[in-house]
Amino acid sequence: MKKVNKVVVAIAAASLISSVAISPAANAATKQKVCVALDTAGINDKSFNQTSYEGAKLAQKAGYTSSIEYLPAKSNADYAPNIKKFLDKKCTLIIGVGYLLGDAFAAAAPANPSVNFALVDGWSSGKNQKGITYKTDENSFLVGYLAAGMSKTGKVATYGGIQIPTVTIFMEGYAKGVQYYNEVKNKKVEVLGWNTKTKTGTFLGSFDDTTKALQTSISFEQQGADVIFPVAGGMQATTAANSVKTKKSNVIWVDAKVMDTGKQYASVTPVSALKGLAEGVLAVTKEAYEGKFTSKEYVGSLSNKGVSYAITPAWAKKIPASLQNEVKDLAANIAAGYIDVNNA
Repeated sequence: MKKVNKVVVAIAAASLISSVAISPAANAATKQKVCVALDTAGINDKSFNQTSYEGAKLAQKAGYTSSIEYLPAKSNADYAPNIKKFLDKKCTLIIGVGYLLGDAFAAAAPANPSVNFALVDGWSSGKNQKGITYKTDENSFLVGYLAAGMSKTGKVATYGGIQIPTVTIFMEGYAKGVQYYNEVKNKKVEVLGWNTKTKTGTFLGSFDDTTKALQTSISFEQQGADVIFPVAGGMQATTAANSVKTKKSNVIWVDAKVMDTGKQYASVTPVSALKGLAEGVLAVTKEAYEGKFTSKEYVGSLSNKGVSYAITPAWAKKIPASLQNEVKDLAANIAAGYIDVNNA
């Protein structure tokens, strides 16, 4: 097992330099108006947007906000206007769902210092913008190892929606997990759709192109892949529907549990790679409610359960117990810092 060095140092350094100035908007125990700006996949994407908004619902249920609302986006051009609408409505905490809202947030946050801004899969900036981030390479590493162990063809695959860091981190972790399995087991399971050396892979170009998602899924099957990991929001449902039809592949669900957002696909989905989107939004909303909002990033990891994985109940007895135990041990060692997924 390899000790963590660079990762721990980098996190410690980042913690030291992160701003901890409290926003003027943060008043202890003051109920807020929380407004959520979605990306283009819509509120019912059964993935990224839907799960993030669940965090706002949980915050309202807990009494951390007096009201919540969201605005969808048809294209990137809607991001800035949606934020303007929220500012006009006197929202006290504006949450953006997705890396692609970054430019709009970068313009709005400094111009509105009395409002708190939080960006899912984004970054911190100034005193009133917090990034809600996730080390999804950790749990992707685990499902990659599992996929390699389950594959009967010796080929697995992954594809992304758009080639941005918050998508490729999943794909990289997945491929590294397969590589680790090969090293441990002396196997040669191949990964289609992502190259860890060149950092290039297969992308749809959006998060809502069902035609291309289906074509990509079929192409992977034709190349022999029998486990596919779509990192493209709701497009995972397209891949899973194809798997149900062809019976040639299984799918790894992303962001939420398949039983929560796509249980009709449980028969072809052995595992879900979970991203604590609701938990991150809830934590940030609670922080603002308590008057403790800062620009220090929220970082979800295996160690704080901000990322995880879940075996689908119907698969609990189908997946070899030995393989499941190996993944559990890997998760514990990554969380404890004994394995660095980037250098494993």
